[in-house]
Amino acid sequence: MKCDHFIFVPAYNVADTLASVLQKISDEVWNTSVILVIDDGSVDDTRGAFENFVATLDSNKKSRLRYMRFELNAGYGAVVKKGIAEGLRSGAELVACLHGDGQYPAEQLDEFFDYLKTVNHVDHEDERKFALVQGSRLLTRGGAKAGNMPLHKRVGGAFLTAVENLAFYQKLTDRHSGFIVYDSEFLRTLELDKLSTSFDIDLEIISIADSLGYKLAELPIPTRYAGEKSNLNVFTYGLRVLRQVVRRFGT
Repeated sequence: MKCDHFIFVPAYNVADTLASVLQKISDEVWNTSVILVIDDGSVDDTRGAFENFVATLDSNKKSRLRYMRFELNAGYGAVVKKGIAEGLRSGAELVACLHGDGQYPAEQLDEFFDYLKTVNHVDHEDERKFALVQGSRLLTRGGAKAGNMPLHKRVGGAFLTAVENLAFYQKLTDRHSGFIVYDSEFLRTLELDKLSTSFDIDLEIISIADSLGYKLAELPIPTRYAGEKSNLNVFTYGLRVLRQVVRRFGT
């Protein structure tokens, strides 16, 4: 099926949130997209939640929605690599990552798609294209706290972002947001098999874009935390981030 946009949805134990995430995608986005839910070996009824949601759709939306399951949990990075590979195979101009746990605003996909298309279809004096646009929970002052982001994540994220901004050419406010829309031209430069299978894959991809001279953009998104259990080990993730920074300083 021809599509302008490809959306992949990392889904691990998201039976309670998956349907509400998909419901928030606008009709306009549905009509121009293929949407792939990638179930990363969930042990809850994520598949059942998906099938129940599909039963509520009209024929057009059903034709645009796909499901894929890893029988064993492979890790967030493995899901992202698979999602990117499938997005490139689809021929879509833009590829989006939308988490299935409800933390990121599916209803803003229109805005992000329109923004990246617009900035990449105008003449730039330096001829550099934008690789991606990332959702930032920190562009709105006080938004992270108001959205109940845990204190340790606010402090840790701010520290890591400050350190990363010293190492990389372009400065961002929220490098650890997983709500990202990518330009396919940039994605085709990636060697997916060499990327991490863990949560730091987003940073790896942003780092590659930065090193190749692509532009990076960010738009504000709300912070949404509702006491859900995170699958991210903050300590080991932080160490991996710092390792990436050390590598960048060494280049």
